[in-house]
Amino acid sequence: MTPTVDQLSESALLARIFPRLPAGTSTLLGPGDDSAIIASPDGRTVISIDTQVQDRDFRLAWPNGYATTGYDVGWKAAAQNLSDINAMGAEATAMVVSLTLPGTTPVAWVEGLADGLGAAILALGAGRCSVAGGDLSGGSEIVVTVAVTGSLDGRDPVLRSGARPGDVVAVCGNVGWSAAGWALQESGIAPPNYTPALQHAADLFNRPQPPLVAGPAAARAGATAMMDISDGLLRDAGRLAAASGTRLDLDGVVLGRLAERLAECGRALGADPLQWVLSGGEDHGLLSTFPANGALPPSFIGIGSVVSAGAGQPAVSLDGRNFKSVVDGAVGWDHFAV
Repeated sequence: MTPTVDQLSESALLARIFPRLPAGTSTLLGPGDDSAIIASPDGRTVISIDTQVQDRDFRLAWPNGYATTGYDVGWKAAAQNLSDINAMGAEATAMVVSLTLPGTTPVAWVEGLADGLGAAILALGAGRCSVAGGDLSGGSEIVVTVAVTGSLDGRDPVLRSGARPGDVVAVCGNVGWSAAGWALQESGIAPPNYTPALQHAADLFNRPQPPLVAGPAAARAGATAMMDISDGLLRDAGRLAAASGTRLDLDGVVLGRLAERLAECGRALGADPLQWVLSGGEDHGLLSTFPANGALPPSFIGIGSVVSAGAGQPAVSLDGRNFKSVVDGAVGWDHFAV
């Protein structure tokens, strides 16, 4: 019979978790003491934190029959946090993880979470990063909180506030695929009936693939502004525009080409793929701006330009058509929307 977490002591559960996690090169003192010690040769530490809450950020069972594994949740917890560090032009150095678990949670599910966390760190290219410690608690639902530190390695951080009129707006990574995967798992199409395109969308929703080499590369290439696309292209573009005091004018033709990649998923699910590209979150790609007189780094695609906000408010437009209240409106993901 598979044991549950309430059948083990905290120490016994931790003993099942930590051996499954990677030890990165930046950790000077890992789990075992009251705090970890992480090297910071740059003299500065980049830090970010994200939380996943059961039935808010993930479901254990989806309407189409897909069962979320601990591996899925661990992978996504790593990916979304590594992406935030990446978006600053930094490289991750360490993570600490807090788990809240109902007593009935199978130990195998928790071990899977540790495996997914470690696999994502290594597979996504964050080999300097270790899981340096964490905390366990009991509760009525699963909650996974990860804080991650990073190093700029002597570079200046790339902020949201640096976009200037004349810059090129570019994206790197997947756009719209995670939203298609979410729609699939909310649909009536069961996993045995997935086509290759639908399977790809499901995979990218459950296990995002942030382009971790792209953040530092963009910083070296002179990116003027950058952010992680976590809540949808339009919503996040609105945030970058607001921080920079500019308007981002996006190219509908280019975005249409990105949507064409999702055409098969759109037909299967009766949806417009362009809406996934514009409003879908959790792909954890990069939205960046670059000076117009330079070449874009590899894997970046130009999707528009930065223009002056003029007498108006910072905003986002698509082929010159303004989107009203992109940041606070109903476009993209909002953790507190009903």
